[in-house]
Amino acid sequence: MEIYNTLTRQKEEFVPITAGEVKIYACGPTVYNYIHIGNARPICVFDVLRRYLEYRGMKVTYVQNFTDIDDKIIRKANEEGTDYLTVSRRFIDEYRTDAKGLNVRPATIHPLATENIDEIIQMVSDLIDKGYAYPAENGDVYFRTLKDPNYGKLSHQPLEDLQAGARIATGEIKEDAMDFALWKGAKPGEPSWTSPWGEGRPGWHIECSSMVRRYLGKTIDIHCGGQDLIFPHHENEIAQSECCNGAPFANYWMHNGYINVDNRKMSKSLNNFFTVRDVAQQYGYEPIRYLMVSSHYRTPINYSAEIIEQCKSALERLYNCRDNLEFLMKNVPSGQKEGEREVMRRLEGYQDHFIEAMEDDLNTADAVSALFDLARDINTNINASTNPSKELCSFALKLFTELADVLGLLYQKKEETHDEEIEALIAQRAEARKNKDWATADRIRDELKARHVILEDTPQGIKWKFES
Repeated sequence: MEIYNTLTRQKEEFVPITAGEVKIYACGPTVYNYIHIGNARPICVFDVLRRYLEYRGMKVTYVQNFTDIDDKIIRKANEEGTDYLTVSRRFIDEYRTDAKGLNVRPATIHPLATENIDEIIQMVSDLIDKGYAYPAENGDVYFRTLKDPNYGKLSHQPLEDLQAGARIATGEIKEDAMDFALWKGAKPGEPSWTSPWGEGRPGWHIECSSMVRRYLGKTIDIHCGGQDLIFPHHENEIAQSECCNGAPFANYWMHNGYINVDNRKMSKSLNNFFTVRDVAQQYGYEPIRYLMVSSHYRTPINYSAEIIEQCKSALERLYNCRDNLEFLMKNVPSGQKEGEREVMRRLEGYQDHFIEAMEDDLNTADAVSALFDLARDINTNINASTNPSKELCSFALKLFTELADVLGLLYQKKEETHDEEIEALIAQRAEARKNKDWATADRIRDELKARHVILEDTPQGIKWKFES
């Protein structure tokens, strides 16, 4: 497998530190509100990365944190007249609801920043001891950015450009404008923890570094997140981790592209800001998932009502293929027929195309195309066949659902449709047609249509469903 590494700006062969095992850290949400559709992209994309590696036989340890203490969380708690813990726990639960709706598997570990305060304090202390950090008079602790000769290597920004844009905010006591906070001294009324530098709370960047070290070790295989995190968050993570640990932080860095809304940047001021919950209530969760995986993860994508409707239609075609196969499985006889082995080999070719796409920097766009090509072949040569064998249908169904599952698609269970009265009418219509009683058959057809029942005649019998 080749991965585009943000660190080197080129595709590289993926070689895990330990053969057969992969350690991945994905930056999770700051839990002060519902996640928006921009948040959904890394959540879905890197869930596919994990699924694919496991599909290829790798043991994956996948860590995704929750930032549960932050200025935004404190501000939200003050607005509501509650506390940071109430806010963060509520929106962790809301995140889990949305993640489940998007068919995102829970991480191996979901650490919280506030559960790792001791580890954070230890890492800050280590950086101070090594001369890479210093406590200020106000209880803050800062990282000495200029002491790290490799600072800027992830974002590929010259140090002089970064220095030109650096500023010292009111209340900060820094040696240099480039320095960033590892620990923030407590302000009146804010939650705080006891540290060697007084009461305070962790800075944003140090949370991830300490949790990576605790749960995955000093060097990990893949660190991933949104493109907006490259600088300063991931740049600062590298600096503090490598200076503290004396080892490479992550061998591969993967970043997904942005999402626009109606071809414009998503913004509350433009009134085009949508949460996942908003969109799911109108269209369902799975079209959102499909949108996120139907393009290559590094390319920007556009969200609009028209596009999400197209995603719904695309999913419906895939579901119809699967449902038709499941119907055949129940209604065709066993006993493999001549020529079916050749069909199976041809279907396996789509699996090869799927794997080839995913091995090329997780190209889910081409993998989705391979899935549709497989569906088209199944529809033409199995679903439309007069009498396929149960073995062929079973093979096709297993392959189709297996590839869809790698992408996290087709996870809605089909509801079995049973209605004795309707099925009795369908049986009467079939008997009337057999007896060439067209008037009775037409009358029953019209009655079923009035009940919003859709009939489909197949060589294996009549399928029916309620009109959606």
